This record gives sequence, structure tokens and C-alpha cells, in this order.
Amino acid sequence: MKDAIAAEWLKFRTLRSNLYLLISALIAVGLSAGVAFLVTRGFDAQQGADLRRFDSLGDGLGTGLPFAHLVMGALGALSITTEYGTGHINTSLTAVPARRTFLLAKIPVLVAVSLVAGQVLVFGMYAATMAVLGTRADTVLLDGETLGASLSEPGVLAGLLITGASMPLVALMGLGLGTAIRSTAGTLVALMVVLLILPVAAQTLPRPLGYQIGAHLIGALPGQMAADGLLGPIAAGALLAAYTVAALAAAAAAIALRGHRLRPLLAGSAATILLVAAAPVSAAATPDSTLTWKPCDNMLCSQIRVPVDWAEPRGRTITLPLAMLPHTGRRHRIGVLFSIPGGPGGSGVQDLERHAGSFAQIRDRFDVVSLLPRNGIELGILDQDCLGTGPWITPPDDEREWAALARSNRAAAERCRAADPELFGHLDSASFARDIDAIRSAMGERQFTFMATSYGGVPGLAYARLFPSRIRAMYLDGAVNTLRDRSEDDRARYALMEAQFTRFSEWCANDSACALHGRDVGTVWNELRSAADRSPVPAEKGVAYSGFDLTVAAMPHLVAPGDDNARWKELAQAIRRAEKGDATGFSDYVKAGTLGSPKPPSIVGMNMTHCLDGIGYRDYAEYRRLRALGDRIAPHLSGNELWHPLGCVGWPEPVRTPTAPLPVDQLPPFVGAGTWTDYADTADLALRVPGSGTIRFEGHGHGLYHTGDPCTIAYANRYFTDLRVPPGNTVCREGA
Repeated sequence: MKDAIAAEWLKFRTLRSNLYLLISALIAVGLSAGVAFLVTRGFDAQQGADLRRFDSLGDGLGTGLPFAHLVMGALGALSITTEYGTGHINTSLTAVPARRTFLLAKIPVLVAVSLVAGQVLVFGMYAATMAVLGTRADTVLLDGETLGASLSEPGVLAGLLITGASMPLVALMGLGLGTAIRSTAGTLVALMVVLLILPVAAQTLPRPLGYQIGAHLIGALPGQMAADGLLGPIAAGALLAAYTVAALAAAAAAIALRGHRLRPLLAGSAATILLVAAAPVSAAATPDSTLTWKPCDNMLCSQIRVPVDWAEPRGRTITLPLAMLPHTGRRHRIGVLFSIPGGPGGSGVQDLERHAGSFAQIRDRFDVVSLLPRNGIELGILDQDCLGTGPWITPPDDEREWAALARSNRAAAERCRAADPELFGHLDSASFARDIDAIRSAMGERQFTFMATSYGGVPGLAYARLFPSRIRAMYLDGAVNTLRDRSEDDRARYALMEAQFTRFSEWCANDSACALHGRDVGTVWNELRSAADRSPVPAEKGVAYSGFDLTVAAMPHLVAPGDDNARWKELAQAIRRAEKGDATGFSDYVKAGTLGSPKPPSIVGMNMTHCLDGIGYRDYAEYRRLRALGDRIAPHLSGNELWHPLGCVGWPEPVRTPTAPLPVDQLPPFVGAGTWTDYADTADLALRVPGSGTIRFEGHGHGLYHTGDPCTIAYANRYFTDLRVPPGNTVCREGA
């Protein structure tokens, strides 16, 4: 055998075409650099959010690798087909009569040469691509990946080494095909079909079939061996080995048949079957689910039955609708991204339907699932019209008025409660969290990856307290903070809202479209509130606005100015009309945003969860203390933070989800994202967990992921897929 190997090395290094082939392999480096150059030209021509819509070049091997594989396959093929073509095969077999030894002697030479050449090519393609990309390589894209890849990132160095190590396997495939076909031209055509044409053809097939077939082709396998590809590392490795063994088995068969010995063919066939069988077994990673999903509105829909009272799991149940944006099949499925809707009482089913575009990239790695929760008004068990109404709140000035408010709130609650007292008493966030865990269990998932938006943060944190080990990741987007001390919370909230009022004032000062342009908006507003407290401003028959009413009515428009500041324009116009004794500017847009109420109602459908989650005041004394605090620290918006807690005075159900610390030592790092008006709340929540990070959006808005901010989505998706927390001081800006 040693002499046979030495002879093969002599033949290899004296065959001039081998040197030419190895030199031509450098074209792969040029191809990778060329594609990177074209991408950078397009990248530099874009700006803002469009920069994040590019596809990642990853390690830069995508374009050059097929050509490099073709060269290595040709190298293996020529090591045998040239002997057939020149007739030297007879001489070689005379010198080495044992046909199997003759064939095996070629393997060490091919492996050594192609391994060294392969590593040089792979790292050359990587270096050329990154050099062309420059600092652009670090741009985080919508799918959570970066435009390029650093060797310090997990899996990148291993991926390059594995891809380089795949070159000998492709060379051996070329050897096998060349031995079986015995024609240089025929073997090269076969290699081009396998390595170049089939991958392109797979891309033209319908999804996800095209993805699935493409993942099984030779060029896609090395990358999947180093990372979570569609097949997974073990399956990809087994399949690549199977291709090699199959080619060598064909070669052994071609040699053996001429010598009338079939044992190599049988052994190779058996090994190939075993390796191919290992691929689907290893790739099968989707857990068993007891839920039945059916197509609905461009999604999949299902339902689950959960106990009304989780303390009585065998008692009465209710049915909750579920929705899924299913995994695309393009890449390896990580698991379930569960979106917890806000509100409280918002529909996660509608969220997925309305904001499906925001989830387009993350669906390559996850099934995205949500639900219509037990406190969803649309569930239909409790009367929707009743839940959409509620009393008008007036801050009580004494205990007599406090008692009167309690009677009013209780009466409104009892009217809605009458339809189903048992359910009405179990609409808290802890019950919601247990519903989520029932869904997790029914889907057969060990953990969920979570996205909690707005008030969805409250059941999200309840889940974190109840089931910390079942959380893979937790992303909080504009989440409501119920963990702070009440005084601390009011101080933080008033500061945020006062800053927003300052932005409104500055806009008015700089934009003639503001009805208050040229005036001191802060003074105008405070004088209006004071005058309304002395003599409420009439809106329509029997309805008048106090200073507190004006403040509460102004808040939605103040927080969210809308496109072209349309809502700020409406607010400024309403203030100017109210100065003249007409509050219909406020009442008109309040009616449009409610079930026709001319003043902001304390909505029962929200309070039925707020109050069970402990949003209300402990007693009259706490209320008086916090009212006085607001009067001292909020010159323009005092009283605003009283609104929701006052809605719980006299509530007929006890608190079921009391505030409690998080088990931070049992939780994975969180990520929080927020805008000017909710970042501080969300950051305070997320950073309680060690190792967590935040995304601060410099602009207006609420619910950044759902509303499609590309920068926030990019960092959130990176966290979802790779569990990478954004670096400190990560900032996103509108259009960036």
C-alpha cells in the first residue's frame, strides 16, 4: 500500500492539469469578493431602514463555495479519468493488481491536497468578503444576522474549518464518479449538475419544498454542520458522509465488477443506507402537539380549553382561540415565539393578523403563536357592550367622595359581572400566565421564547415568577411596570409624560400648523385646566370637562402624535376651542375612541384585569399621598397617574396577582425595548434580571416590534435566534 500511495503522489504532482486546477480555484475567492462588492454598492446607495433589509452574506462563502467544490470534485475525478483517457489504467493495474488497493491508494493523496487547498480557499473567501464589506459587516439586519460575520462570533470559525474540511469529501465524490463514469467530460458534467445546477433548480421550487430539497444538497451541508441549519449538525454530517460513501461505493463497484468481486459494493451500499437513515432521524426535531391547527385568514388557527379557576383544574373550562404564523421551513426551527398581547384584553390573534409582516423574518426560525386571552372582550362570554363602558372618574376630595366613587365603580362592575361571576373573578394576569403554560404543554415544547407587548408584560412577568425554567428568552416591548414602589412609579411616569408635553410645546413653537403657534403652550394649558376646575367647560348637553377630564382626554393624543403630527394638531385645536368655552374638540375624539362616550370612561373591560392585578390604591390615605405628589412634581399633567388606580376603588373582586419580586437568579437575560414614553418603564423591568439589555428608541410610538420598526426588529430577532443581548447603550431611531 505504501508504494501504491507513493506512486499516486508521483502521478498527481506530475499531472500538469492538477496545478492548473488548483490555481483556478482562486476564482472562488474572486467570486466571493465580487459579490461582496456588488452588495456594498447597493448597500451604500440605501439609507435608514432600507439598510436592514439586505440578506446577510454571513461568512462570505455563498457564491465562491460551489465553484471551489467543483474544482475539488474535478481534482478527484481527473485523478482517475485521465488514466482511462490515456490508457494508463492498464499499466497502473499491472503495477497494482489489487484493484481495491489501487483505488484506496488515491484517497490519501487527494485528501491531503484538497484539505490544505480547501482551508486556504475557505479562509481566503472569508477574508476577501470581510475586507470588501469593511465596517458594514457589523450592520444588524432584519433577520437578526449581520451583513458579514466576525471570527469571534459563535460558530463562525468552526463553520469555516468544517467547510474547508468538506473539500476532501467532495474530491472523493469526484473520484467515485470518475471511476464509475470513466470519462472526464461525463464526470465534469455530472459534477456541474450536482454542485451547480441542482441548487439553482431547488430555489425555483415552491416553498417550503425548495428549502427542504436545497438543504439536502452538497453545498448546503457544511454550513449546517456548524450551526442550526434546517437539518441540524448531525443530520447534515451524516448526509455529507453518505454522499461520499455512495460515490466511493460506486467506484468500488466499477473496479470490482471488472474483477468480479462485489463485496466493496455491498459494504458501501450498507454504509450509505445507514448514514442516509441517520439524517431524517436526527433532523426530526418538531415536538408532538395535541393541538389541531387549521388554515384561517392566512394563518393557522386552533383552540384550547383551560380551567376558569386554576385552583380547581377539574372544574369548569372555557375555550380560548389560538393563532399561528407557522415556521416557513427555510431554516432550522428553534421553537415557538409566543406573543403576549397587551390591553389588557387585547387580541393576540388580531395582532398576528395585522402585523404579520413584522414577523416575516423570524418565522424562518420559529412558529409564532398567540391567543385571544381569557380577558379578551371579543371572547363573548361577558357582554361586550358592558365591558366597553364604565363610569366617569372624578378625583375625590374627601372620604365621602371616595365612598361615592367606590359605589359607582362597584355598580359598573356588578352589571358586567352578572353574566359570569366566576369568570369575572379570574381575569387576572397569573391565570393568563397559567393559560400560556397550558398552551406550551399542549404544543409539546419544553420552553417558550416570549414577546410581551405593553400590558402583556404583566402576564409575562407573572409567568416568569411561576415558571422561570420554561422561559428560553423574554423580550419586553413598551411593557407596563408593576414592580416599582407606587411613589417611585409615579415619579418616573410623571417625568416621562412631562417630557412628552415639552416635546408637544416645542413642536407648537416651531410649526405654524399648531393652533397654539406663537403662544406659551404650558401657560395656556395650565390656565385652561385651572379655569376648568373652577368652572367645567361644556362639551354637549349635560357634559362638561374639568381640568382632570381635559388631562385624561389629552393623554392618548399627547403620547402618540400620529403621522405628520395629525393628533397633535387635533389636540392643539381642541385646546384652543376649549379656551373659548367649547370642549367638543375633546369630546369628539373621545367618542371616536370609545363606544360613543363624550368623556373618558373608566372602562370595565380594562379594570376587570387591572384591579385583580393590584393596580388600585390600598386605601384613601395612599391615594391622598400620591395625589399630593403629582401636584408637586407634574406642573402640566398632575392627576394623570390617578386615572387607572381610581378605577379600582370599590372593586368587587380581590387582588389575585399581587406584586412580587422576580426570581432573577432563575431567569435568562431579558431584553427590553421602548420609546420616549415607555423606555424607562421597560428598562427598569428588564435590567432587574442579570445580564439583560435594552433598546432605546429615540422617537414616539408604542409596541415597536408590532408596528414594524426595522432597527428594533433586527436586534430583537438577533436575541430570539442567538440569545444575544444588545450591547450597552443600543439606540434605534426612526427610519434607521
